[in-house]
Formats: sequence, structure tokens, C-alpha cells
Amino acid sequence: MPTASSSSPSNTHLIGLIGANVGGSLTPLLHEHEAAAQGLRYAYRTLDIDELGLAPDAAGQLARDAVRLGYTGLNVTHPCKQTVISGLDELSEDARDLGAVNTVNVEPGAPDGAGAPRLVGRNTDHSGFRAALSAGLPGAALGTVVLAGAGGAGSAVAHALVAAGTQHLLIADADPSRAAAVAVRLDRHAQGQRVTAIALDEVTDALVEADGVVNATPIGMVGHPGTPFDASVLTPRHWVADVVYRPLVTQLVKAALTAGCRVLDGGWLTVGQAADAFELFTGLPADRARMRAHFLDLVADQTL
Repeated sequence: MPTASSSSPSNTHLIGLIGANVGGSLTPLLHEHEAAAQGLRYAYRTLDIDELGLAPDAAGQLARDAVRLGYTGLNVTHPCKQTVISGLDELSEDARDLGAVNTVNVEPGAPDGAGAPRLVGRNTDHSGFRAALSAGLPGAALGTVVLAGAGGAGSAVAHALVAAGTQHLLIADADPSRAAAVAVRLDRHAQGQRVTAIALDEVTDALVEADGVVNATPIGMVGHPGTPFDASVLTPRHWVADVVYRPLVTQLVKAALTAGCRVLDGGWLTVGQAADAFELFTGLPADRARMRAHFLDLVADQTL
């Protein structure tokens, strides 16, 4: 479980979500529902840079302004995960390695709590996917794994896969230089593991020998139909994960289920990162099964 940011848990929290077009995010509902179940006073508000008339590079200042107004923690999403860093005082190791922040803890400015609070950036996309993999695909083989997508989500997933023990990770992206950059960065931390960048058109061949595959591209989400590779090569021995959750049953997930694969849908990452952030904000353990059930209820209600 993530370490709480404050010296003792509080029962009152005001959390914000910084990003663009965040009105439809399920994260606020997930947090508030879990907080209510634990008897906390917990308000979660969106801080939409489009509605506020701000550019992405204003995210750092927006974070500091929010804390001055009483926010006790922040989540950050596209397109502000990199730009918010300019307003932070410290980064966790994972956020520093990824160059991206999706969770900001507000910590006392000094051991006695005096002085201005410090803003510490963390990344629960990374830890959330690792937790999701463990909970949703227990015992998944991690000999060779293929990852399609090396953007913000893909980079976090790549770090999580290596941390989880993947022996050979092959990363593909529409931008080959982006895949190569993630591979080089990860290779520095690998302990006897291999991280290789491949071309997108090599994914299908790579799957012949792979144990599992993760889609971290936008392909499959609403407005971007299709699959990131030829899904006809999937067999029951493969496991398949998708980070897309709108829709929850993407064309890739549907093809994987038809092929008899074990599947991790995008809702697992959504819940995993939200649960990790909740624990960092409150210092209390999240009931992940309850959050997953609530997420599925929200999906059913909104027909995502």
C-alpha cells in the first residue's frame, strides 16, 4: 500500500483533478464513494483547464493555487502530467523516472508543520497497473510480454511490467523513437531483464513467442475503433490487457475473450490508480473489490 503523505490520517479531504475535458471522469465518483463507505468527509472537484481558460503549461501554478485555496491533494491527467511538475517541490522516484505525475500530495513544510506546505508529485498509473495485474491476472506468465504504445500510459505500464518481473519486454509505438526512449530508460533499471523496442508491424510476429500483450494505445476507445494489431493470432495461452475503458469491452478485449485468453480490461487500471491515490491522500487502505464493483456499476449506468 502507498505510504500516506501526512503524519496522521485526517477525516476531511478536498481533492482536485487537474486536466482538460475532465467533466466525464469517473475518478471523482470512485473516490467519493469509497470515502463515504469509510465515513470520511471527502469532496472531489474537477479543475478543468479548458473551463478555466488556461494552457497546459499553467498546471504547475494551478496546483499551487489550489493548495492555497485549501485543496489537500490533487490528481492530474492529460495534458498536464508533465507540465504540472514545474509547480512541485519534490518528485517520487517513480514519477522522476517516468517524467510524469498523476498524483500530488500536500505535505507539511517542516517537521513541526510550520511554513508553506510542500507539493510532492507521484505516479499511481505505474503502481496502479502493477496492482491491477496482480489482482486481475494472478499468476500471469511474465516471460515475454509485448506492449503496444509508449506514450504516457505506455511508459507507466512498461515500468510496472519490468517491476513485476517481466523477463523480456518488447515495446512498439507509432513513433519508433518514443518506444526506443522508453526501452533505453528501462534498460538502465533492468536486473538481468531485457527491454527491446520493435516496430508496430512486428507485434504480430512477436506474439507468436509471447506470453501476454498490453494495449496502451488509444486504438479501441470511442472514436478510435479497431485493434492495435492483428488479434487473430491470439490463442488461449496468451493473456491480454487493455488500458482503454471507454468502452470497457474493446474490440481487442472481445477478440481475446473469443480466443479464450485471460483478459484484464481497462477498468482494472482505472480502479488501481484511483485506489493507490486514495490511500496516499487519506493514509487509509482502500477496499479495491468495493471500488471495482462500484466502477462496474458506473459503467453499466453510463453505458460506456
